[in-house]
Amino acid sequence: MASVLQRYLSKRTQGVAAGIYSVCSAHPWVIRAAAEQAAEDGSLLLIEATSNQVNQFGGYTGMRPAEFRRFVLEHVAVAGVGAERLILGGDHLGPNPWRSLPAVEAMELAEAMVADYAHAGFGKIHLDASMACAGDPERLSDEVVAQRASRLCKAAEDAVGLGARPLYVIGTEVPVPGGATQFAEELEVTSVDAATRTLAVHKRVFAEQGLSEVWSRVIAMVVQPGVEFDHDVVVKYDRKRANALVGWLRGQSDEIVFEAHSTDYQLPQGYKELVEDGFSILKVGPALTFAMREALEALEDIEVQLVAEDECSHLSGVVEETMLRDPKDWKPYYLGSPAEQRQLRRYSYSDRVRYYWHRPEVEIAVGRLVANLSRISISESMLSRYLPAQYSRLRMGEISADPAALVIDKVRDVLRMYAAACSRSME
Repeated sequence: MASVLQRYLSKRTQGVAAGIYSVCSAHPWVIRAAAEQAAEDGSLLLIEATSNQVNQFGGYTGMRPAEFRRFVLEHVAVAGVGAERLILGGDHLGPNPWRSLPAVEAMELAEAMVADYAHAGFGKIHLDASMACAGDPERLSDEVVAQRASRLCKAAEDAVGLGARPLYVIGTEVPVPGGATQFAEELEVTSVDAATRTLAVHKRVFAEQGLSEVWSRVIAMVVQPGVEFDHDVVVKYDRKRANALVGWLRGQSDEIVFEAHSTDYQLPQGYKELVEDGFSILKVGPALTFAMREALEALEDIEVQLVAEDECSHLSGVVEETMLRDPKDWKPYYLGSPAEQRQLRRYSYSDRVRYYWHRPEVEIAVGRLVANLSRISISESMLSRYLPAQYSRLRMGEISADPAALVIDKVRDVLRMYAAACSRSME
C-alpha cells in the first residue's frame, strides 16, 4: 500500500506538479515555524535530521532518533498538525560522520545508525553511501555506492519491526551537506548518462541483494540540478541547463522524482521551476537558521537601545566567544585572515553558527534576550526599521509582538517561498 507521501508525489503522473520541501533542522524555533506553516497550508510536513545532528551517539544535538522523534512530535502537536501529516526523514544516512575510518568500520556504524532511525519510525531515509572513507578512492563508483546503499537498506528493513516500511532516496551525485566551501562558476548538472547508470545499477544491485520488493519504495534520486551556495554566492537554477535531465525523468517507467539538495537561498521563481521540472523534494536547512540569526540580531540591536547595558544579553558576543573557544565546527570551512573568518562566522550563507545554538551559554543568552524584550514594549516604528516584514504582519494583526513569535515569523519568510512553489493540497 502506497504511503501518503508516495500518493502525493504520484500526482506527477497525472500532470500535477506536486512538490514538498524538507526542513532539515533540529532547532525548536525552526520546527515550530515549519509546523505553523504546514498548519496554515493544510500540507504535509516533512522534517529531517542529518546523520551529524542525530545518530546512535547523539550527534551534535545530543539526540538519538527516538528522542528526535519525540522532540518533533511535541512541537508539531502545539501547532495543530496531526501526526498523520508528519513525515520524519533521515538525511545523509551513511558513513559520512565516520568517513575518516576505514570503510569496514564506518559502514558498521552507519548500519547501526540507519537501524536506529528505522526502529524509531522514520518514514523516509536517504541512503547516502556516496562519501569516500579512509582508504577509498576519492570518487566511488556507482557499483560500490549501490552495494553499500543496499547494506544500509537491509539494516533499516531488519529494524522496522511491525511499523510501516520506510521510503528510500538513493543517488551518487550528492552535494556536500550544508553547502559548498567553493565551486566552479557554473555547476555541472547531472548528465542523462549518469542518471541512467545510477538508477540502473541501484535497481540491479537491490534485486541481487533480495531487495526487489523494497524497490517500489525507492521514491527519489538525488541529482545535481545546478543549484548550490557557498559563503556569499548563490548559483541560481537555470532550467535550460537541466532540460535534458528533466526530459529523461519524464520518460522513466519507475515512479521516482528528483530530490534537490542545497536549494537554500534560491529565488521564488526558481523554486516554482524546480518543482515543475520534477525536483519534487526540495531540501532547506541553513537558510532557516540564517533567517533566525538575522531576527535574533535585529532584536539584540533593539535590546541595546531599550535595556540597561548590564542587563543586556550580549548575545552576539556570547556566540562569538563560544565559536572561538570551540572552533571545530567552523574552522575547517572558514579560511582566510582573522578578519575574514570573523565575517564568515557571522554572515556566511553556510551558517555554521547553527552548530552553536544548543550550547548552554548561548541558550542562556537567547533566553535573556527574549526575557528582556518580553518585559518591555517595542514601538511599531522601531520594529519597522529592524524587522519590516514582521512589522507589517503585526500591524495587520497576523502575529504578536512576542519576541519568539517575531523570530519564528522571520523563519517562515523562508518557508513561505517554498510553500508557494509546492502544491498545498493533500486531496
